[in-house]
Amino acid sequence: MKVILIENLQNIGRIGDILDVKDGYARNFLFPKKLALPATEENIKGLKRKMQEIQRKIEIEKLTFEELDKKLRGLNLTIPKKCGEKDTIFGSVTVADIWEALSKAGFEIDKKKIHLKEPIKRLGIYTVPIKLHPSLTSEIKIEVIKEE
Repeated sequence: MKVILIENLQNIGRIGDILDVKDGYARNFLFPKKLALPATEENIKGLKRKMQEIQRKIEIEKLTFEELDKKLRGLNLTIPKKCGEKDTIFGSVTVADIWEALSKAGFEIDKKKIHLKEPIKRLGIYTVPIKLHPSLTSEIKIEVIKEE
């Protein structure tokens, strides 16, 4: 089934892309969540008319994310954890811990945008990427310290 994306979807496509997807994926996921429309002639013509509006929306969104990127790059988060011997922490620092620290610092970022390759299990300073926009990835510095 051919569909027109009306939202950016990671690893799938961007707004305005016409894709060929399986019928069930379109009916059960894309259409109910209003992420895509069927690629009918009427919808394609309507999309062409709306592309300028969509492009303006994308530019505004990108500027907003660029400002957020500047703020995040200057941010240093400290996450205290209980430790054992040799600076090994009990448990690990996960995406949920980073998200919580970001929330306390006043940033509202979706957990899914925080990309941690593997949980942090030792004290130290780490750089964690945050995918803000399909074309913009920010990085924050996290220092894992010993909890008193």
